[in-house]
Parts: sequence; structure tokens; C-alpha cells
Amino acid sequence: MQFNRVHIEVTNICGLACSFCPPKINPSKTMSLLFFEKVLLELRPYTKTLAFHVMGDPLTLSNLDEYLDVADKYGFEVELTTSGYYLGKTKAQTLFHKAVRQLNISLNSFNKNSLNMTFDEYINAVLYVCSQKVEHYPKPFVNLRLWNLDDVCSEADYNSLLFERLGSFFNISIDADKIYKDKIKSIRLDSKLLLNFDSYFEWPSLASAHESDGTCYGLKSHIGVLANGTVIPCCLDGDGVIALGNLHDASLEEILNSKRAKDMIEGFKNFKAVEELCKKCSYKDRFAQI
Repeated sequence: MQFNRVHIEVTNICGLACSFCPPKINPSKTMSLLFFEKVLLELRPYTKTLAFHVMGDPLTLSNLDEYLDVADKYGFEVELTTSGYYLGKTKAQTLFHKAVRQLNISLNSFNKNSLNMTFDEYINAVLYVCSQKVEHYPKPFVNLRLWNLDDVCSEADYNSLLFERLGSFFNISIDADKIYKDKIKSIRLDSKLLLNFDSYFEWPSLASAHESDGTCYGLKSHIGVLANGTVIPCCLDGDGVIALGNLHDASLEEILNSKRAKDMIEGFKNFKAVEELCKKCSYKDRFAQI
């Protein structure tokens, strides 16, 4: 069994309260370096890529370099995902550590919080990181994510402000109307620097009225490990509702070969959601053709 990536929640602390994210239920937790190294030893046969994100923001860690050093020690490449709120407090050498293959910055986080910073302070930090990437760090990708598109253009004013600043900085024209109309997925801003678009999605919840069968990339392209060691089948199960096992108590091989995991895999092969949370998840409807 091989995965494109494994999501490791090195911390579930984000520091924000985005209106499009569910409230964090699990106690605040940061995975210790010692246990993190144990997890990586378990993951070596299964993937080459780690995504430091489920619910938390890895840039909240003052010693993020140490986690990246351990990842590099065992030959992993890392994807960092951040709200962008902590970019001004994080060294470029950390963001573009030799283990980092991709940095994702969620631009739609800013206007969905009551932040003690101005838009100029926020976007200037983002643009500074972009300039550092272009000038000094050719290897990694930077993805500026704007996952707030909807049919009623509810974020049109904020997006227009972003497009104006990005367009001016990169000396390109960004046509908002065309992006909404043609459902454009990405625009190249510079070498290995992209502005990505997607629509809002509803996080799966047992309280959701949605119910459907279908398939999913969970346990196929990726799995996740929460900060407390719980192995989850999908990066959207931030609360560990589908707890397949815990790496404090069992090996990853044992967990992936459990009846619960195998039943999920077999169900998805037949477009059947066997877990209640999967039935309630509308995100899987995007994969109707896979």
C-alpha cells in the first residue's frame, strides 16, 4: 500500500477561528519530536511525502526547523500549509527548508477572522515570502490558495482587493469575472508560484443532513495522523471520528490491515460509504467519476 502523501498533524493549534472551519474539539496538542520520529519510521514504507496539516498551523511551532530536520533525515519531502497569519514571524530559511517541496498559503483565512493585523500587514508578509521564493529558493512550489468561490460571489470584494495587490506585484492582469465565469483553477504568477482557486466546501459532520454513498481518496491516496497519534483515513476527519487505531498502541501495518480499514477500502471500491461520517460527507461527491 502506497500513499501520495500522509497528513501529519504536528500540532492542532491554529490560533485562528475561521468561519469556514469547524471548531476544534480535541484538546490542544503538539506532537513531541520523539514521537514524531517514531511516526516517520512507521511511514517510511508507505510514502515519500508528508503534509504538516490536518487542523493546526505548523507555523505556530517555534521549533518547526527541528521537525523539518527529522523529516529530511529520513528522506521525506514536506508540504506546509498555513493561514499566512504567522508568515511575518517565520524565517524564510524555515519556510524553504531543504525538506520543503511545497508551501500552501490559504489567502481566504484573513477576512474570515477578527485579526489584530491590517490587510496590508497580512498581504505584505505573503508577498515578501513570494519574493524570497522567486529570488532565492527555486526548488519548492508556492501555492496561494483562494478556496472561497461560490455562485453568488460572496467574497467578490475581498477577492478583488487581493487580485489588485497580486496583479500589481507580479505585473499581470487578473480577471475576476473570467475566474468566476470559467471556474478557472489556477493562474501562474511566477516560476513555481501559483494562485489556485476552488469553492467553499462543507466539512463532514455527523450532524450533517447530507447522506450519500460514493467513493473517496481516503485510504487510497492519503491517510492522516493526528497530534495525539490517532490514524485517520481522511484529511477532513480532524476530530478523529473514524479512529482506525493509534500509533502509541499499534503499528501502522496493523492499523491499515484492521477490519475497519479494509471494510472502508472495499466499500469505496464499490462506491459504498460504510462509515457514518463518510455518508455525511458531501466532499466525496466531487469524486463521482474516479
